[in-house]
Amino acid sequence: MHVKTNTTGYADALICEAEGLESLRDGLQQAGVEALRIPEVMEVNQHRLTLRRIDSAPPDDKCLTALGEGLAQLHLLARDQYGWRRDNFIGLAPQPNTLTDSWGRFFLEQRLKYQVSRISDAGVRARFERTLEACGDSLANWLDRHCEHPSLLHGDLWNGNVMFDRNGPWLIDPAVYQGDREADLAMTEMFGGFGAAFYRAYDRVYPRTEIYATKREIYNLYHYLNHYNLFGGGYLGGCERGLSALAALPAS
Repeated sequence: MHVKTNTTGYADALICEAEGLESLRDGLQQAGVEALRIPEVMEVNQHRLTLRRIDSAPPDDKCLTALGEGLAQLHLLARDQYGWRRDNFIGLAPQPNTLTDSWGRFFLEQRLKYQVSRISDAGVRARFERTLEACGDSLANWLDRHCEHPSLLHGDLWNGNVMFDRNGPWLIDPAVYQGDREADLAMTEMFGGFGAAFYRAYDRVYPRTEIYATKREIYNLYHYLNHYNLFGGGYLGGCERGLSALAALPAS
Protein backbone atom coordinates (compact mmCIF):
# COMPACT_ATOMS: atom_id res chain seq x y z
CA MET A 1 0.00 0.00 0.00
CA HIS A 2 0.96 3.67 -0.41
CA VAL A 3 0.35 6.17 2.42
CA LYS A 4 0.11 9.89 1.65
CA THR A 5 0.12 12.35 4.55
CA ASN A 6 -1.56 15.74 4.57
CA THR A 7 1.07 18.48 4.24
CA THR A 8 -1.22 21.09 2.63
CA GLY A 9 -2.48 22.90 5.72
CA TYR A 10 -6.08 22.20 4.68
CA ALA A 11 -7.92 19.64 6.79
CA ASP A 12 -10.08 18.24 3.98
CA ALA A 13 -7.44 18.07 1.21
CA LEU A 14 -7.00 14.29 1.29
CA ILE A 15 -10.72 13.70 1.65
CA CYS A 16 -11.31 15.76 -1.51
CA GLU A 17 -8.57 13.81 -3.28
CA ALA A 18 -10.20 10.50 -2.35
CA GLU A 19 -13.58 11.77 -3.53
CA GLY A 20 -11.98 12.84 -6.81
CA LEU A 21 -10.48 9.40 -7.33
CA GLU A 22 -13.84 7.75 -6.73
CA SER A 23 -15.56 10.19 -9.10
CA LEU A 24 -13.04 9.34 -11.81
CA ARG A 25 -13.55 5.63 -11.15
CA ASP A 26 -17.32 6.04 -11.51
CA GLY A 27 -16.91 8.13 -14.66
CA LEU A 28 -14.64 5.59 -16.31
CA GLN A 29 -17.08 2.80 -15.48
CA GLN A 30 -19.97 4.79 -16.96
CA ALA A 31 -17.91 5.39 -20.10
CA GLY A 32 -17.03 1.69 -20.35
CA VAL A 33 -13.29 2.31 -19.99
CA GLU A 34 -11.33 -0.62 -18.56
CA ALA A 35 -7.74 0.07 -19.61
CA LEU A 36 -7.45 3.34 -17.66
CA ARG A 37 -7.50 2.66 -13.93
CA ILE A 38 -7.82 4.39 -10.55
CA PRO A 39 -5.97 3.20 -7.43
CA GLU A 40 -8.19 1.79 -4.71
CA VAL A 41 -8.76 4.05 -1.70
CA MET A 42 -8.22 1.85 1.34
CA GLU A 43 -8.50 4.51 4.06
CA VAL A 44 -8.82 8.29 4.20
CA ASN A 45 -9.09 10.88 6.95
CA GLN A 46 -7.81 14.41 7.57
CA HIS A 47 -4.29 13.18 8.18
CA ARG A 48 -3.58 10.43 5.69
CA LEU A 49 -4.75 8.74 2.52
CA THR A 50 -3.94 5.06 2.04
CA LEU A 51 -4.03 3.71 -1.51
CA ARG A 52 -3.39 0.35 -3.07
CA ARG A 53 0.24 0.28 -4.19
CA ILE A 54 1.09 0.55 -7.89
CA ASP A 55 4.22 -1.24 -9.08
CA SER A 56 5.31 1.38 -11.58
CA ALA A 57 7.06 0.69 -14.87
CA PRO A 58 8.16 2.90 -17.78
CA PRO A 59 5.35 3.40 -20.33
CA ASP A 60 5.54 2.10 -23.88
CA ASP A 61 3.38 3.18 -26.81
CA LYS A 62 0.74 0.61 -25.90
CA CYS A 63 0.36 2.21 -22.45
CA LEU A 64 0.23 5.72 -23.93
CA THR A 65 -2.36 4.60 -26.46
CA ALA A 66 -4.52 3.17 -23.68
CA LEU A 67 -4.22 6.47 -21.80
CA GLY A 68 -5.23 8.52 -24.85
CA GLU A 69 -8.15 6.30 -25.81
CA GLY A 70 -9.43 6.00 -22.24
CA LEU A 71 -9.27 9.73 -21.59
CA ALA A 72 -11.09 10.48 -24.85
CA GLN A 73 -13.84 7.99 -23.99
CA LEU A 74 -14.23 9.59 -20.56
CA HIS A 75 -14.47 13.04 -22.17
CA LEU A 76 -17.06 11.89 -24.71
CA LEU A 77 -19.53 11.16 -21.93
CA ALA A 78 -21.56 14.37 -21.52
CA ARG A 79 -22.28 15.58 -17.98
CA ASP A 80 -25.22 17.74 -16.88
CA GLN A 81 -23.47 20.95 -15.82
CA TYR A 82 -20.12 22.69 -15.63
CA GLY A 83 -18.22 22.97 -12.38
CA TRP A 84 -18.37 20.74 -9.34
CA ARG A 85 -20.59 20.13 -6.32
CA ARG A 86 -18.01 21.23 -3.72
CA ASP A 87 -14.77 23.14 -3.46
CA ASN A 88 -11.62 21.05 -3.70
CA PHE A 89 -7.90 21.56 -4.35
CA ILE A 90 -5.47 21.96 -7.22
CA GLY A 91 -2.15 20.72 -5.91
CA LEU A 92 -1.42 22.78 -2.78
CA ALA A 93 -4.04 25.46 -3.47
CA PRO A 94 -7.80 25.70 -2.91
CA GLN A 95 -9.97 25.31 -6.01
CA PRO A 96 -13.40 26.93 -5.63
CA ASN A 97 -16.32 25.41 -7.52
CA THR A 98 -19.98 25.88 -8.25
CA LEU A 99 -22.43 24.25 -10.65
CA THR A 100 -23.49 26.29 -13.66
CA ASP A 101 -24.67 26.13 -17.26
CA SER A 102 -22.00 28.62 -18.43
CA TRP A 103 -18.55 27.17 -18.95
CA GLY A 104 -17.10 30.53 -19.92
CA ARG A 105 -18.37 32.32 -16.84
CA PHE A 106 -17.24 29.45 -14.60
CA PHE A 107 -13.71 29.48 -16.02
CA LEU A 108 -13.48 33.26 -15.78
CA GLU A 109 -14.82 33.57 -12.23
CA GLN A 110 -13.81 30.34 -10.48
CA ARG A 111 -10.48 29.78 -12.18
CA LEU A 112 -8.84 32.95 -13.55
CA LYS A 113 -10.28 35.66 -11.29
CA TYR A 114 -9.81 33.54 -8.19
CA GLN A 115 -6.14 32.90 -8.93
CA VAL A 116 -5.51 36.53 -9.82
CA SER A 117 -7.07 37.56 -6.48
CA ARG A 118 -4.41 35.47 -4.70
CA ILE A 119 -1.43 37.28 -6.26
CA SER A 120 0.60 38.93 -3.49
CA ASP A 121 2.33 41.53 -5.70
CA ALA A 122 -0.19 44.39 -5.78
CA GLY A 123 1.11 45.80 -9.05
CA VAL A 124 0.96 42.49 -10.91
CA ARG A 125 -2.44 41.72 -9.40
CA ALA A 126 -3.90 45.07 -10.46
CA ARG A 127 -2.53 44.73 -13.99
CA PHE A 128 -3.94 41.23 -14.40
CA GLU A 129 -7.29 42.32 -12.94
CA ARG A 130 -7.52 45.10 -15.53
CA THR A 131 -6.96 42.59 -18.33
CA LEU A 132 -9.64 40.25 -17.02
CA GLU A 133 -12.05 43.14 -16.56
CA ALA A 134 -11.47 44.34 -20.12
CA CYS A 135 -11.58 40.92 -21.76
CA GLY A 136 -13.69 38.83 -19.41
CA ASP A 137 -17.02 39.04 -21.21
CA SER A 138 -15.41 38.26 -24.56
CA LEU A 139 -13.60 35.30 -23.03
CA ALA A 140 -16.74 33.90 -21.38
CA ASN A 141 -18.79 34.21 -24.55
CA TRP A 142 -16.03 32.72 -26.69
CA LEU A 143 -15.60 29.73 -24.41
CA ASP A 144 -19.36 29.15 -24.27
CA ARG A 145 -19.48 29.08 -28.08
CA HIS A 146 -16.56 26.67 -28.36
CA CYS A 147 -17.31 24.00 -25.75
CA GLU A 148 -19.42 21.06 -26.91
CA HIS A 149 -20.56 19.79 -23.50
CA PRO A 150 -19.36 19.36 -19.91
CA SER A 151 -16.91 16.48 -19.50
CA LEU A 152 -15.53 15.01 -16.30
CA LEU A 153 -11.96 16.31 -16.05
CA HIS A 154 -9.02 15.02 -14.09
CA GLY A 155 -8.18 18.69 -13.61
CA ASP A 156 -4.43 18.43 -12.98
CA LEU A 157 -3.33 16.14 -15.78
CA TRP A 158 0.41 16.57 -16.10
CA ASN A 159 2.76 13.61 -16.44
CA GLY A 160 3.49 13.49 -12.70
CA ASN A 161 -0.15 12.58 -12.07
CA VAL A 162 -0.23 9.52 -14.33
CA MET A 163 1.49 6.27 -13.40
CA PHE A 164 2.04 3.13 -15.45
CA ASP A 165 2.56 -0.51 -14.64
CA ARG A 166 3.01 -3.47 -16.99
CA ASN A 167 -0.74 -3.48 -17.70
CA GLY A 168 -1.21 0.17 -18.56
CA PRO A 169 -2.00 3.60 -17.09
CA TRP A 170 -3.32 4.81 -13.73
CA LEU A 171 -4.67 8.27 -12.88
CA ILE A 172 -3.64 9.78 -9.51
CA ASP A 173 -3.84 13.13 -7.64
CA PRO A 174 -6.91 14.58 -9.39
CA ALA A 175 -8.50 18.03 -9.05
CA VAL A 176 -11.79 16.98 -10.59
CA TYR A 177 -14.54 19.14 -12.02
CA GLN A 178 -16.70 19.22 -15.15
CA GLY A 179 -15.60 21.44 -18.00
CA ASP A 180 -14.24 21.67 -21.52
CA ARG A 181 -12.33 18.47 -22.20
CA GLU A 182 -9.61 20.44 -23.98
CA ALA A 183 -8.63 21.94 -20.60
CA ASP A 184 -7.36 18.47 -19.64
CA LEU A 185 -5.52 18.16 -22.96
CA ALA A 186 -3.95 21.59 -22.50
CA MET A 187 -2.55 20.64 -19.09
CA THR A 188 -0.92 17.52 -20.54
CA GLU A 189 1.30 19.78 -22.65
CA MET A 190 2.36 22.19 -19.93
CA PHE A 191 5.30 20.14 -18.66
CA GLY A 192 6.38 18.13 -21.69
CA GLY A 193 3.38 16.06 -22.71
CA PHE A 194 2.76 12.33 -22.93
CA GLY A 195 4.26 11.54 -26.33
CA ALA A 196 2.89 11.20 -29.85
CA ALA A 197 1.16 7.86 -29.26
CA PHE A 198 -1.06 9.43 -26.59
CA TYR A 199 -2.22 12.32 -28.79
CA ARG A 200 -2.76 10.11 -31.85
CA ALA A 201 -4.92 7.76 -29.80
CA TYR A 202 -6.93 10.58 -28.25
CA ASP A 203 -7.57 12.23 -31.62
CA ARG A 204 -8.71 8.97 -33.20
CA VAL A 205 -11.46 8.70 -30.60
CA TYR A 206 -12.30 12.38 -30.03
CA PRO A 207 -10.35 14.80 -32.26
CA ARG A 208 -9.24 18.09 -30.82
CA THR A 209 -10.86 21.19 -32.28
CA GLU A 210 -9.27 23.54 -34.81
CA ILE A 211 -8.90 26.23 -32.13
CA TYR A 212 -7.26 23.94 -29.59
CA ALA A 213 -3.93 25.82 -29.80
CA THR A 214 -5.60 29.04 -28.62
CA LYS A 215 -7.55 27.22 -25.94
CA ARG A 216 -4.34 25.62 -24.71
CA GLU A 217 -2.78 29.01 -23.94
CA ILE A 218 -5.91 30.25 -22.17
CA TYR A 219 -6.58 27.09 -20.16
CA ASN A 220 -2.97 26.78 -19.06
CA LEU A 221 -3.13 30.38 -17.85
CA TYR A 222 -5.01 28.98 -14.86
CA HIS A 223 -2.19 26.57 -14.05
CA TYR A 224 0.52 29.16 -14.63
CA LEU A 225 -1.28 31.54 -12.26
CA ASN A 226 -1.53 28.80 -9.67
CA HIS A 227 2.16 27.94 -10.01
CA TYR A 228 3.10 31.62 -9.89
CA ASN A 229 1.16 32.00 -6.63
CA LEU A 230 2.70 28.86 -5.15
CA PHE A 231 6.26 28.96 -6.45
CA GLY A 232 7.07 32.48 -7.61
CA GLY A 233 8.28 34.51 -10.55
CA GLY A 234 9.58 31.69 -12.72
CA TYR A 235 5.99 31.18 -13.88
CA LEU A 236 5.21 34.83 -14.58
CA GLY A 237 6.14 34.50 -18.26
CA GLY A 238 3.57 31.72 -18.72
CA CYS A 239 0.95 33.97 -17.13
CA GLU A 240 1.86 36.77 -19.53
CA ARG A 241 1.52 34.48 -22.57
CA GLY A 242 -1.90 33.32 -21.44
CA LEU A 243 -3.12 36.85 -20.86
CA SER A 244 -1.86 37.88 -24.31
CA ALA A 245 -3.84 35.02 -25.88
CA LEU A 246 -6.91 36.10 -23.93
CA ALA A 247 -6.52 39.72 -25.01
CA ALA A 248 -6.25 38.64 -28.67
CA LEU A 249 -9.68 37.01 -28.69
CA PRO A 250 -12.36 38.69 -30.84
CA ALA A 251 -14.56 41.16 -28.95
CA SER A 252 -18.15 40.10 -28.36
